[in-house]
Amino acid sequence: MSGIIRSSDGLDERRRRVLFRARHRGMREMDLILGGFADAEITALSDAELADFEELLEPEDQKVFGWVSGTEPIPPEFDTELFRKICAFHFSGRGLPG
Repeated sequence: MSGIIRSSDGLDERRRRVLFRARHRGMREMDLILGGFADAEITALSDAELADFEELLEPEDQKVFGWVSGTEPIPPEFDTELFRKICAFHFSGRGLPG
């Protein structure tokens, strides 16, 4: 992912792992969407939100991209407050590289 704004220095192991996985999805669009959100919000996430983020990193990028873009219905198990935060962050433009 280009445009990385946050170092993993000072993060606990779990947050470093989530940050890395969010930035290295395999699909550029998802690197930007999930990685951008993680860069900005990883330190503020609660343990429950972090668990939801870890779960969201499991499905294939194409599926998650469809959910974020609204072209596919999001399964109830992924329709969390965290997912809505990620979408709001993305559509606000804050996650786009400058």
